[in-house]
Amino acid sequence: MKKIIVTGGLGFIGSNLIDLLLRKNFFVINIDKATYSSNIYNVKDFENSKKYKFIKLDIKDKKIKNILFRYKPSGIFNLAAETHVDRSIDNPDSFIQSNIVAVYNLLENFRNFTKKYKCKLIHISTDEVYGDILTGRSHEKYPYHPSSPYAASKAASDHLVSSYVRTYNLPAIVTNCSNNFGPKQHPEKLIPKLIYNILNNKPLPIYGKGRNSREWIYVKDHCEALIKVFLKGKIGQFYNIGSNKNLNNLEVTKKLIKESKKKINLGNKVKIKFIKDRPGHDIRYALNSNKIKKELGWYPKINFSKGIKLTLDWYFENKSYYKSLSKKDIINRLGKR
Repeated sequence: MKKIIVTGGLGFIGSNLIDLLLRKNFFVINIDKATYSSNIYNVKDFENSKKYKFIKLDIKDKKIKNILFRYKPSGIFNLAAETHVDRSIDNPDSFIQSNIVAVYNLLENFRNFTKKYKCKLIHISTDEVYGDILTGRSHEKYPYHPSSPYAASKAASDHLVSSYVRTYNLPAIVTNCSNNFGPKQHPEKLIPKLIYNILNNKPLPIYGKGRNSREWIYVKDHCEALIKVFLKGKIGQFYNIGSNKNLNNLEVTKKLIKESKKKINLGNKVKIKFIKDRPGHDIRYALNSNKIKKELGWYPKINFSKGIKLTLDWYFENKSYYKSLSKKDIINRLGKR
């Protein structure tokens, strides 16, 4: 049975990826430093599995070396990162530490590990590194132009990984994905925050006029793509992972309201409320994902309408998920500067 390390596995994408890896009969070691966005709730369905091991650790810690040599994984998916743009506006330091310094430490230890053992690193990044894409779609050779401290820190980590491939012949691949949605996502992000407010009869806050456009992909489609990249991707390559489906924030909100009405009677306060925009808010992200489709044969299977229904079903059936989180992390507005 092949062993896989997933860093950041208590988070949204990480926990969904672990679930899929276990179903595909991999043994998974989950390394997570257990911050506010980490949640044991996300792994409750498999935390007692004989194919699963959780280790609380920051990948910035030198002890990562011991874990690599102890478990001898054949693959590492690096999802350990600070990800919330608003938080990066308020406190860039934690993003520099987690997304750059910690990745450097992981790369150094991985470099020494691969001198003795065969292993592949998949570094998961974001479409935000490309910055505003007002027309067309950004391909893998598109220049990086990040707008926030978060995006800049992810861009730096991508460059670090790429440089280690070039300089040290490190067996690594970088993926850049569009906005994910689905079960287990922290409500600091748009869709789960809106669902929380719908469930609790609160206004639905939308930045600016709601025109900011994002490409949306259901999280399980993303995870399938990551496994495809691990199994068939070429070392040193970058792969964009997207759905080719863009919606602006206002459209997303209206779809959520429409689908929620089919499940519950909405409270009288559940109405769209436009709020002051975030600083440096990019207008549009859009990926060209033809490369992964053509070279690896991956295609998204779940469209936005189906994905939203599945997402709503999960949150409505797991209302205790919100109770497992700090209320201030759900409600407080960040990134006002």
